[in-house]
Amino acid sequence: MSHRITLIPGDGIGPEVMKATVRVLEATGVKFEWETFMAGAEAFERYREYIPKELIQSIERTRVGLKGPVTTPIGGGFSSINVELRKRFELFANFRPVRNLPHIPTRYPDIDLIVVRENTEGLYSGIEHEVVPGVVESLKIITEKASTRISRFAFEYARKHGRKKIHCIHKANIMKMSDGLFLRCSRSVSKEYPEITYGEHIVDNTCMQLVMNPYQYDMLLLENLYGDIVSDLCAGLVGGLGLVPGANFGHECAIFEAVHGSAPDIAGKNIANPTAVLRSALLMLRHIDEPEAALKIRNALEKVYRTRDKLTRDVGGKAGTSEFADAVIEEMQNTNSEPAAAAGVPTQKV
Repeated sequence: MSHRITLIPGDGIGPEVMKATVRVLEATGVKFEWETFMAGAEAFERYREYIPKELIQSIERTRVGLKGPVTTPIGGGFSSINVELRKRFELFANFRPVRNLPHIPTRYPDIDLIVVRENTEGLYSGIEHEVVPGVVESLKIITEKASTRISRFAFEYARKHGRKKIHCIHKANIMKMSDGLFLRCSRSVSKEYPEITYGEHIVDNTCMQLVMNPYQYDMLLLENLYGDIVSDLCAGLVGGLGLVPGANFGHECAIFEAVHGSAPDIAGKNIANPTAVLRSALLMLRHIDEPEAALKIRNALEKVYRTRDKLTRDVGGKAGTSEFADAVIEEMQNTNSEPAAAAGVPTQKV
């Protein structure tokens, strides 16, 4: 069986880390048919579209995308490609598992958190306009439908994969109507899952608690903007955005992506770390029902981090991007897999 995947290399270091990731994926023996498309500024230069219609059509065909980092201009320019793709394909659930890698120095060993973020509405949607010169209004839209949908996604995942506790993170003490609605929907859904402990924390307190004692949390359920901020904070607990994966799920398709930036200052130098894209690809492999291949890569990746000889510079090594990928592939060839009961990832029907 061959899996057809839409590949979006991205900007900056994107093509380099994606090339390394594809080499590792293909070394598993799983067969892929890649449909490769640009997005963002480079796509606009060539096609006069930031998201070419051919890319949209490809995702509609494949239902699965693997995406590298794409630059989003700050304070002007085109809209976020990530936001546009999530809206276009109703990718309502952002899923970010946060776990340590071996020998990465952090204050907190053995972190095992999952951040579930509503992906389609709220302030992060970027619905804003200028009322009069010098006055800008941003709209925060929260709906019962989207709030209930993301809550059920989180609780279904917890039930299927043995997670014990979910905290809904909010600011309903101030935004009593919008965050209050999100909170009420979460509470309502929680009653359907009595085996899962449910809690609620205010978002600013959550940030403090994560820094003081992240072990009190298991899964975090957040609306869009809070989820963006808190998921990055959680990434910092295990070494940064260059190490953690990301996935966006809808009922019909999914896009897996690195959550770090495009780092144009080091693009083309063969020094970028492909770990975040590679770990996102592991989520993709489980999603397309290739758990043994995912486990094979995970075991090899962790072995490379334990031995440390072939790590990239950002994590204390001297290897280049391609050399790091070579090391993971070599370990895959030398190491037998564990049983295929790996940590779960949602399916598109969750």
